[in-house]
Amino acid sequence: MNDTMPARRETLHDWLMSDRPLSRRQASLGRAYNGCRIFLRNRLALLGLLIVLALIVLALAADLLAPYSAYTGDLRSTRLLPPSWAHWFGTDDQGRDILSRTIHGARITLLMVVLVAVLAAPIGLVVGTVAGYAGGLVDAALMRITDIFLAFPRLILALAFVAALGPGIGNAVIAIAMTSWPPYARLARAETLTIRQADYIAAVRLLGASPWRIVLRHIMPLCVSSVLVRVTLDMAGIILTAAGLGFLGLGAQPPMPEWGAMIANGRLYVLDQWWVAAAPGAAIFMVSLAFNFLGDGLRDALDPKASR
Repeated sequence: MNDTMPARRETLHDWLMSDRPLSRRQASLGRAYNGCRIFLRNRLALLGLLIVLALIVLALAADLLAPYSAYTGDLRSTRLLPPSWAHWFGTDDQGRDILSRTIHGARITLLMVVLVAVLAAPIGLVVGTVAGYAGGLVDAALMRITDIFLAFPRLILALAFVAALGPGIGNAVIAIAMTSWPPYARLARAETLTIRQADYIAAVRLLGASPWRIVLRHIMPLCVSSVLVRVTLDMAGIILTAAGLGFLGLGAQPPMPEWGAMIANGRLYVLDQWWVAAAPGAAIFMVSLAFNFLGDGLRDALDPKASR
């Protein structure tokens, strides 16, 4: 019998859930299958996944789904209109449709979140694994730099970087990424301190593998799942930080429909025209909650100690 395929009398489920896999392929497929089963049993995680997928669809198809222009409006006839069949979320002080601006704002939010994750996670992963495996002065130096970044609140440190770099989406992404990598470095270092004592790491070292090869090929891949879960859980914080910079005028600049900037514009009318700030505020709340639900589900699914 081919060891990579289930026997005739053995179901696919039993083959995937075998405690004694006969090949690396069977073991990998079994872990993925078990993780999917655990994730699909978590209803809140599924709800979070659906909301995140809806955000992606809105971002990709914003031009098709938005009923009006997100940048122009009619000051004379559509200024500060309440929610109605013509404008589901109402209009702002410039006569622009808030629903259209909220839909286009999903594109900006998703772009910033993805860019921050792409920049911050690899930095934290490399710093943490190198520090944990090297030890000594290298570990001490890298962790003291990490402690310096962790000593300041994320938003305050991001404000300092944006003030130095200048307002704008690009600089806001760089500022948030520079303040987001330390927790990933701490997590990767803790994982590396455990992994480097394993027997297979000692065996690879005896075979003559260089330290960089050990870190990149054997330690870092084992830390990816934990960092991935932490990144997903941090998405809510990234969104709130980006919205905070936009609220203060240091992120996306007018007339871009960024959710934080939309709330800043609506604060002037919050008592009488509450709908101006309500829609982007609700969008930030829902997306942040969805990423938290998704992160909790991924944490349970990727936990190697989870029940089979």
